[in-house]
Amino acid sequence: MNIQELHSEHKPVSTVPLFNNKEGNVIALQIMKDEQLKAHTTPVPALLICILGKVAFENELGLKENLLPGDYINIAAGVSHWVKGVEKSQLVLVK
Repeated sequence: MNIQELHSEHKPVSTVPLFNNKEGNVIALQIMKDEQLKAHTTPVPALLICILGKVAFENELGLKENLLPGDYINIAAGVSHWVKGVEKSQLVLVK
């Protein structure tokens, strides 16, 4: 199995559940170049890991981070954030 095979090439932003249980979820994300996962919040803390490509992560507190393969960021609960695809990117979200 390969994470890139989970997503359509025709969607600007794609999410696919990888693993779900009562303790948490793992989600595969694909963000195409110049597309954006719009501003949103999470009710629980989360971990975003870049697998392939490059994204720009920002939040309402002024945090701005570029994520490259192997980079990760902790996302605080209740803080609005968004992610832009600088390149076509594959990510994993754990929450």
